[in-house]
Amino acid sequence: MSLDITTHVLDTSLGRPARGVPVVLEREAAHGTWDLVGRGETDEDGRARSLVPPGSAASSGVYRLLFDTRRYFERSGTAAFYPAVVVLFEVRAATDHYHLPLLLSPFGYSTYRGS
Repeated sequence: MSLDITTHVLDTSLGRPARGVPVVLEREAAHGTWDLVGRGETDEDGRARSLVPPGSAASSGVYRLLFDTRRYFERSGTAAFYPAVVVLFEVRAATDHYHLPLLLSPFGYSTYRGS
């Protein structure tokens, strides 16, 4: 089994999935720099299912998900406080599945490790 990192964004202010949220996955490299692992956009169900490209070298380390919440809220004309959400997390077993849901509203967010 290879490393699998997914996310699910729910707009709690509307009570529905957040469609069209751009998401970038990066891995921490040397000297505080970040390497791009993958990118995507949430689908109709608010999910980004394939952030780690097939055949990518799996490795443990610190990763971050960057959610472009400004673009998401601007499309609906919603004023929002957070232009982006950045979630840092550590992958200890590069053969596990990591699912990181994001609960989002214009003035707050929450995240957790899901299944």
